[in-house]
Amino acid sequence: MKAIRRFTVRPVLPEPLAPLHELARNLRWSWHPGTRDLFALVDPARWAASDGDPMRLLGDVPPSRLAALAADEAFLARLSEVADDLRGYLHDDRWYQSRSGGPERLPSCIAYFSPEFGVTAALPQYSGGLGILAGDHLKAASDLGVPLVGVGLLYRHGYFRQSLSRDGWQQETYPVADPNELPLSLLCEPDGTPAHISLALPGGRSLLARIWQAQVGRVPLLLLDSDVEQNDAHEREVTDRLYGGGSEHRLLQEMLLGIGGVRAVRTYCRLTGHAPPEVFHTNEGHAGFLGMERIAELATQGLDFDAATEAVRAGTVFTTHTPVPAGIDRFDRELVARHFGDGAELPALDVERILGLGMETYPGGDPNVFNMAVMGLRLAQRANGVSTLHGHVSREMFSGLWPGFDPEEVPITSVTNGVHAPTWVAPEVFRLGARQIGERRTEDALSVGGSDRWDAVGDIADRDIWELRRSLRAQLVDEVRTRLAASWRQRGAGSAELGWIDGVLDPDVLTIGFARRVPSYKRLTLMLRDPDRLMRLLLDEERPVQIVVAGKAHPADDGGKRLVQELVRFTDDPRVRHRIVFLPDYGMAMAQKLYPGCDIWLNNPLRPLEACGTSGMKAALNGCLNLSVLDGWWDEWFEPDFGWAIPTADGTATDEHRRDELEANALYELLEGRVAPRFYERGPEDLPDRWIEMVRQTLTHLGPKVLAGRMVREYVEKLYAPAARADRALTPDAARELAAWKSRIRAAWPHVAVDHVEASAASAELGATLALHVRVALGDLGPDDVEVQVVAGRVDAEDSIAEAATAPLKPVSGPDDDGRWSYEGPLSLDRTGPYGYTVRILPAHHLLASPAETGLVTVPPEALGEGAGVLMR
Repeated sequence: MKAIRRFTVRPVLPEPLAPLHELARNLRWSWHPGTRDLFALVDPARWAASDGDPMRLLGDVPPSRLAALAADEAFLARLSEVADDLRGYLHDDRWYQSRSGGPERLPSCIAYFSPEFGVTAALPQYSGGLGILAGDHLKAASDLGVPLVGVGLLYRHGYFRQSLSRDGWQQETYPVADPNELPLSLLCEPDGTPAHISLALPGGRSLLARIWQAQVGRVPLLLLDSDVEQNDAHEREVTDRLYGGGSEHRLLQEMLLGIGGVRAVRTYCRLTGHAPPEVFHTNEGHAGFLGMERIAELATQGLDFDAATEAVRAGTVFTTHTPVPAGIDRFDRELVARHFGDGAELPALDVERILGLGMETYPGGDPNVFNMAVMGLRLAQRANGVSTLHGHVSREMFSGLWPGFDPEEVPITSVTNGVHAPTWVAPEVFRLGARQIGERRTEDALSVGGSDRWDAVGDIADRDIWELRRSLRAQLVDEVRTRLAASWRQRGAGSAELGWIDGVLDPDVLTIGFARRVPSYKRLTLMLRDPDRLMRLLLDEERPVQIVVAGKAHPADDGGKRLVQELVRFTDDPRVRHRIVFLPDYGMAMAQKLYPGCDIWLNNPLRPLEACGTSGMKAALNGCLNLSVLDGWWDEWFEPDFGWAIPTADGTATDEHRRDELEANALYELLEGRVAPRFYERGPEDLPDRWIEMVRQTLTHLGPKVLAGRMVREYVEKLYAPAARADRALTPDAARELAAWKSRIRAAWPHVAVDHVEASAASAELGATLALHVRVALGDLGPDDVEVQVVAGRVDAEDSIAEAATAPLKPVSGPDDDGRWSYEGPLSLDRTGPYGYTVRILPAHHLLASPAETGLVTVPPEALGEGAGVLMR
């Protein structure tokens, strides 16, 4: 007979062991070696069986063992030391506190919203890179002392668990996660009852959610859970699965995340006394409705919609993670309209104004579609992509929101992602660093950065580096064999069929890793383009290669599942199955073994469709070299000293098969001609000297760059601090004034024009200066409302300006009888060759974050085409 519900009855900890509860509840243990070592001492066998989860461990330890530990003075001394370390970590000043004083003070709180968070495998609330990035963001913020509050949803089934059928087809299961067995606590009112937030639904229904809290070091993470008794069955299922269900299900999830998330933060601040957020950061468009809730809040304080929108925009940061429109959530206009207004959510706001923030009202858009990324950009004064290349792609992709501006002027910057080194660096790598420069300095190097600390890698002996790499490879071999055997048993194989698994992989063979989600653009099967050639690589007698592959296809993506099946069928071939394996159920626990154990991390997406691709960063921190297409972060930081770039056939983009053929051939050639020979080449001491030097260069030069600590510092300096200053400047009166000014500008802009441009100069020679004279019509506007600029630079064959520089022109007279104003200014000819300039008029206001913010610009009629306006050769 099966139980209808499962739960864990935990023992009561003896008083001397009470700090264990505090240590288990704070997820800092997931990246702090000393805390994990302490829990391993509690019961080594049960610690291993718990997969390194302190909550599971404490739920399984018998009272007799706890009693023995409570009388063990050596253990209690170690427990006291670790507990004191955590308290110091939580309360001591860190990087942020050293920088947050003065008149330009940093924000007192930042609310960080994401649909998924990958903090630890013990809290399975993530599907892939977006969630892992969000978890690393929280952990790095904690290490730096940044006052973040994370906001997400608690999915009862998380993301799916992956297994394989006998013929290699992906199968999904959805285990139930009981929040009472997770490292979570309920947020409660003073009377002890659970705190709730509520959303109004059409038809007089409501959606209630309670708030669970995870403690990620210093950072609270609030997770909303709709599985409460007061909800009907349909509403209880809103937080059932990550990225599950149809359009309305997804819309309700995103309303709960955005609108409900703001309400949860307000509730948390009310109950705990935490400072309210000055900055709201939405990680992808899924949480974009947070801006609508904040507009509604300000409407109750007397601000109209336009003024409230300006105030909300000032303190909002939006990060886009997708380089393709297909990766954005888009909803039918009528579906969104049904969930807002009278009888539904945010009744104080006009539904048409709400819809207007997300509609694709630009050339090429669908005016009947509500686009979550478009809303995110319209409600954020600051936005960014997640690598330099992705910033460029994003400016191109969203340029329709800023008509009249060249893509490079679209106000989307970039902050290249990073990874949380203490989470992803293998303990053996940490210990080698600690032996070289000390444990505390190693911790600082991994969390805060600093090239001086990373330079110490240069002093580590070659043999130590190589022995470390060999040890990590051997650990991966053991891990692969264990997981592969479990997978084959799930596929129906008996023990008698699995003897061959003991010979899978070799700790002395060049090992390549490839693990990620399986959308088509990541090209899981590019390596199979020429199966015979791949087989020769795997079975080469002198320089063999072995490959470990993992990845999940979305449950609704049959195309991705077919790619998985194609690869699995190749790995099942008895001729090569000892050299190439596919491991199902890729997740954080597997990744933490996979990255350190590989020699090469392979990434071969279709360029430029990889926004960042942080898995290669995690591998690099463990001394693994990257072999990748120049996309995402690798495009930015690749150097031949520490990896290889796979050439791309960008000119054949329209012929998908031809492009794959060319790039697969380039991959094979690199492996055959450069990568494998370098790995197996031996120097005088029988060591691969040149390979070891590449490992050393990877750690020394890439290490400080790929850190999440570097990333979070950039967010603070480039986005959070400016957003907080703008938020403080947008008082209610200032917001009203700015909204009224924008309304006046938009009404007058059709009458703004550049009427006449002339230039005088003795000659068009290098170093000469042109004197520009411009007449403009400003309609009802005045010089204080605009900036008249000259835009100049090199021109191409179509007379388009490249590498443009701008300079303001000054008003010298006006208005004349025709209402025209005269502007003048110099233009220095500071470069030779084809050169051109044009003149334009932009709205100007001291509270604008970017000259392009309003999306308004006026240029001379002759510059409306592709030309530069005036050309000099």
